[in-house]
Amino acid sequence: MKWLRNLMYGRYGMDQFGLFLFSLYLILFVLGSFYRPLTIICYFIIVYSLLRMFSKQYAKRRAENDFYLQKTLKISQFINRQKNKWIYRKTHKYLRCPYCHQYLRVPKNKGNITITCPKCHQQFDKKT
Repeated sequence: MKWLRNLMYGRYGMDQFGLFLFSLYLILFVLGSFYRPLTIICYFIIVYSLLRMFSKQYAKRRAENDFYLQKTLKISQFINRQKNKWIYRKTHKYLRCPYCHQYLRVPKNKGNITITCPKCHQQFDKKT
């Protein structure tokens, strides 16, 4: 394992965009067994992923990863919000502020309550 550590010293390694590329490669590889032209795309994706992983240009790879994270931010926020709604479904209710549209978590079964939005500081009444 020392040889691998020496090989990766000073190299960029794996990040979220690299994991996405590898996952895309695996999906296209499986689909490529049914539709042959997808295998060519698979090879380009895996080569690009490996070039990113062994690159020594940290600034460029970090900029690529930041761009990927910026573009997928709303999707990941939506997934996390749905996961939290499921986890806290028995004890909390999720509402949106009517003024700034911020998502808020309030306790369930408290009757009519006045909610103050932490983002815009507006107050509104809701039944929970």
